[in-house]
Amino acid sequence: MQTSRSPIAGLSPAAVPSPSAPAGEAPSPATPAAEGHEGHAKPAAKPAMSADMAHEMGHSGKDLPAIVRDMRNRFWICLIFTVPIFVYAPMAGMFVPPAPPFGLDLNVWLFGLASLAVIYPSWPFFVSAWRALRKGTLGMAALIVLSVGTGYLFSVGTTFFFNGGGQFFEAASVLLVFILLGHWLEMRARAGASSAIKALMNLTPAMASVVRNGAESEVPTAEVLAGEMVVIRPGGKIPVDGIVETGESLVDESMLTGESMPVEKKPGAMVIGATINKSGSFRYKATKVGADSALAQIVKLVQEAQNSKAPAQLLADRAAQWLVIAAIVVGLVTFAVWFWWIGQPLLFAVTLTITVFVIACPDALGLATPMAVMVGTGLGATNGILFKNASALEDATKLNVIVFDKTGTLTIGQPEVVEIVPADGVTEDMLLTAAAAVEQGSQHPLAQAILRRAAHLTVVAPTGFESLDGMGARAETGGGTVFLGNRLLMDTQKLALGPLEAEATRLQADGRTVVHVSQAARVIGLIAIADAIRPTSKAAVATLRDRQIEVVMLTGDNATTAKRIAADLGIAAGPESRED
Repeated sequence: MQTSRSPIAGLSPAAVPSPSAPAGEAPSPATPAAEGHEGHAKPAAKPAMSADMAHEMGHSGKDLPAIVRDMRNRFWICLIFTVPIFVYAPMAGMFVPPAPPFGLDLNVWLFGLASLAVIYPSWPFFVSAWRALRKGTLGMAALIVLSVGTGYLFSVGTTFFFNGGGQFFEAASVLLVFILLGHWLEMRARAGASSAIKALMNLTPAMASVVRNGAESEVPTAEVLAGEMVVIRPGGKIPVDGIVETGESLVDESMLTGESMPVEKKPGAMVIGATINKSGSFRYKATKVGADSALAQIVKLVQEAQNSKAPAQLLADRAAQWLVIAAIVVGLVTFAVWFWWIGQPLLFAVTLTITVFVIACPDALGLATPMAVMVGTGLGATNGILFKNASALEDATKLNVIVFDKTGTLTIGQPEVVEIVPADGVTEDMLLTAAAAVEQGSQHPLAQAILRRAAHLTVVAPTGFESLDGMGARAETGGGTVFLGNRLLMDTQKLALGPLEAEATRLQADGRTVVHVSQAARVIGLIAIADAIRPTSKAAVATLRDRQIEVVMLTGDNATTAKRIAADLGIAAGPESRED
């Protein structure tokens, strides 16, 4: 059977649910417009992260791009003010610091810089920690607040209220720089998935032709109602899902299935929103609109992917809760040992306790995992790979079998002329010119393949064109009557193939579509058309096999074609190979 390849493209805002719905929830059904017919869907809002995640980080009401910009700004603000803190209070005394400007006391100068570096940039973590605490949980944000917050507050105390306790301004600000960088990168990775939703939103047409009150009218796609009659003309995009009532046509469904050949649609056939009508006109009844459409469900899947976390991230989140408790316990034990057991001064014991809290900050966990996810998803997107979720990215390291869809993945995804066999005394250009003359103006994929191959030739428009159902076509050219089509057409016209008989058999055995061309009552050649292999597919398969990864090709095409392409790519035919 043929696997379907969902594109990274698809719906108009008017046709899909708001991507801001929380992950794991179904998109809301189309809501009635404030003024209009019941059941009309409102245009969706801009793609956003899940409401739960935005609320958790104190970003309620913001979409994902705004959150990315916010985290970026907080990172740069923190970094800009952390650099001079590091210069004036070098960690571990690595160099002699300069004197503070304006004659300020060093502690006061560091307090001012640290306040600018910590208070505003760290605010989302304080909000997140507070909201999590109200729910009875302790997460990564709580650990960040414990480390950065206690370090900053203790340093403020030693600056203005008591002396001799040491300061942690530089440690708190440097830790916050790394944490903010990690969260900024994580939001950027999520924004990459959000851009896929934006692309999905742009495929369906903005307007649709519907029949209302006996008259055809143009309405926004968002306002198409289930049960309404939609009119589709050649070359138009189908706005919503439905069932054909009258008319016939060929519809390109490659954006959904990956198959390059258009599918014939007759009364009773189902059509999918955002697919493209290639030839005839038809009318169909809308059955699924808004959140119920097939592409809306694809959008939902992408939303769930962007809001997912890798198992390592989930483990880190769970570990953070216990790490908070452990840090607090160890800190209190440290205080008890140094103050009550060893008998050190109160300020010294508190200083060591705060030191434990500061070094417990999981800057590695906060930076490493988001960085790895961002790099992995970014490189994947650059190479045309969309990970279903973060877990899939992690599981990719364990792959030992990869299953590829044939059409559009291993192959180009559209028919191309792969071989030309002219009769004796006929050149390839003569054969292509005769075939292209008949195919001029046709939108059929096979015709388009011939026209692309003959693009460099001068082709004169024919006269007396006639389509021959189930066989091909005929037309009058300067060189005589041309018949173009299948073997049945040649037999009907009593045109013998002669020496080309064996070539036609060979091409058909290779799984190619054979177009027979005759001119002036003589068969002048054969044109073989097939879905051509991508130039990079063979090398990709070889690389995977060199890494001990088994490659499997899955297709709904006929067995002969499948075996030919598999053999060309170096994919072994397994015992389960069969013709569906």
